[in-house]
Amino acid sequence: MSSGSWSPGTRPAGTGVALTAAHGRVVTPEGWPVAGATVTLLGGDGGQLGRATAGDDGRFTLDGLPAGPGTMLVAAPAHEPKALTVVVPAGPSWSVGELRLSRRGGTDLPTPGLYVIDTAHSTVAAKAHHLGLATVTGRFTEFAGAITVDPDVARSRVDAEIVAASIETGNAQRDAHLRSADFLDVERFPTLRFEADRVERGGAGWVLPGRLTLVGTTRPVQLDLAYLGSGPDPWGGTRAAFSATTELRRQDFQLNWNQAVGVGIAVFGTTLRVTIDVEAVLQP
Repeated sequence: MSSGSWSPGTRPAGTGVALTAAHGRVVTPEGWPVAGATVTLLGGDGGQLGRATAGDDGRFTLDGLPAGPGTMLVAAPAHEPKALTVVVPAGPSWSVGELRLSRRGGTDLPTPGLYVIDTAHSTVAAKAHHLGLATVTGRFTEFAGAITVDPDVARSRVDAEIVAASIETGNAQRDAHLRSADFLDVERFPTLRFEADRVERGGAGWVLPGRLTLVGTTRPVQLDLAYLGSGPDPWGGTRAAFSATTELRRQDFQLNWNQAVGVGIAVFGTTLRVTIDVEAVLQP
């Protein structure tokens, strides 16, 4: 039997080798697809066994792979390359899962300085359970804020203000009710405010303990914070991205309106899940 040579996607004649198709997805650490990423599999001798380019959704397929050990190389412009030791299993299909690439030049901490939130590229949203079944998502469309990154990062601070009447859920009647005295009471309390004067390490990321003033009530709130990286923008500036999540109990802020629709079932749940995505510009 001659060993011969073979090309990915073909079965070597007379060898009886069963070939495998590998499927996966290349994404950022936050789960966004990395379009155009290249995925290459090298055999134990360093020869190329397969190569694919990720589509717009980050997905790729490597066809015609023989079972056995190898090295998978993942690369994309503006991202740090990654090399993985793998063992291709025998069988018709193999799911590689998600391969995560970090942005090149990323650091664990942003450059110290004052960052102003770019509201056009930032989102403040909250989700509530509805009727014990679905989830209703609302977002505030008007807000402003600044992030001061101190050289001693633990002493960094955040100041943000949100216009209460800017709440939108995609339903005009519901939005009007949320602005009423039953909920946000925007006539008496036109703004929400968040302040924090320190940041702490927490798990794999950061914790931002602060104070939220909502409907005239101030309570301590802790946000799980992630720094997503920094980079230049087309206008000669520097931008940093952050994301944060927390859960609020409506009762803590006297948002007590509800309506029972059955035993143990109410129109709104007692918890709000808040998600914040921020892009901020470093000031000169």
